[in-house]
Amino acid sequence: METPSDRVPWAERIEQLLAEEGPLPIVAAGHPVLRRATVPYDGQLDDALLARFVRALRVTMRAAPGVGLAAPQVGVGLRIAVIEDPAPVPEEVRAARGREPQPFRVLVNPVYEAVGPERAAFFEGCLSVPGYQAVVARHAAVRLTGQDEHGQALDEEFTGWPARIVQHETDHLDGTLYLDRAELRSLSCNAAAARYWGQPTAEEAARALGFDLP
Repeated sequence: METPSDRVPWAERIEQLLAEEGPLPIVAAGHPVLRRATVPYDGQLDDALLARFVRALRVTMRAAPGVGLAAPQVGVGLRIAVIEDPAPVPEEVRAARGREPQPFRVLVNPVYEAVGPERAAFFEGCLSVPGYQAVVARHAAVRLTGQDEHGQALDEEFTGWPARIVQHETDHLDGTLYLDRAELRSLSCNAAAARYWGQPTAEEAARALGFDLP
């Protein structure tokens, strides 16, 4: 359903959004923008405004804090996302989850496809579904194509936790939340997840809560 704001040019909408200093407000599940497929980015913003928007996404992601943020999460239905993961985790978690540090990067019009049949399942959360986590089985390796903020082609293979991040953020751009792919028997508030399911893998949670892993 179209709203009055949908008829406002993208540049004007984003100028309004950036009028306030500091992190942008993150919209939560239930907001319609999170359930709509985004509009492909094809130069709706001039270079300076795009750079300002990217900086705002970066500031907001870091302040949350998170390891990725898609434009719909700040109310903007353009196919743009950012990711960054310093991976400050213990070695056993890094090894089990394949969580390697990822530099800051911008994903414009990203699309992913599976590389091989292997899937991996771990607890996952979302800044737009605050307070909860659930186990999600995702492709263990993906090929991501698209562009960066300068229009340079992106064609890269991601594995482990970085593959999970790019799938999660690209899903946002298709109107999909992680809960749509989650094993709902695993759904846990953050406090319960920390108390019971802090292990590097989800195997103990699967046994105790009664769900299958791939």
